[in-house]
Amino acid sequence: MNLSFTEENYLKNIFHLNFNIDENVSTNAIAEVLNTKAASVTDMLKKLSEKELVNYEKYQGVTLTEAGQQKAISVIRKHRLWEVFLVEKLHFKWDEVHEVAEELEHINSEKLINSLEEFLDFPKTDPHGDPIPDRYGVLKSQELIPVSKLKIGDKGLISGIREHSAEFLKFLDKTGLILGESLKIIDIINFDGSVMVLIKDRQQMISREVAKNLLIAL
Repeated sequence: MNLSFTEENYLKNIFHLNFNIDENVSTNAIAEVLNTKAASVTDMLKKLSEKELVNYEKYQGVTLTEAGQQKAISVIRKHRLWEVFLVEKLHFKWDEVHEVAEELEHINSEKLINSLEEFLDFPKTDPHGDPIPDRYGVLKSQELIPVSKLKIGDKGLISGIREHSAEFLKFLDKTGLILGESLKIIDIINFDGSVMVLIKDRQQMISREVAKNLLIAL
């Protein structure tokens, strides 16, 4: 089934909003993510429902059908493989790849994407630590914990992020809070939720917002 870029983007974002959450995705939540009006979202959901890609009932939110989920995973797979290619082979920075991958993810050639995966030696995660679905549509979830949920003395490896904006990624680069670095919780400030961490043998204070969006593998 050939879908428009917009239809694929809707499926991808519904998948992200619904991932690991056992509830329907609201129209308002989709509108906020896509920066559009709720009425426009409703119109698109009706179209996707007619194509049997979503389960949609007015005022009840939406979930993906099996076909819709597989299409969303396919788009996500392409996006994350292209991000790996851009960083590893073309030497883009991790804060530069998202918008380019947003364009490349809509290329509909299974042979190309499978060859790309093989060329990259079957990477398991993208440059931001997100898991890459395999060619059979299997997406393995990771057991990662936000720094904000850790306790004093906990330690692990920085392995993922929740926030993918270029501004946040540039901040992480500047402060050395990058994937693969070991991090230990030294102190937690109750007043504002900021956290003192030990990284690269130096202590650093990070805000509650950063702590919420930085993911650790224990």
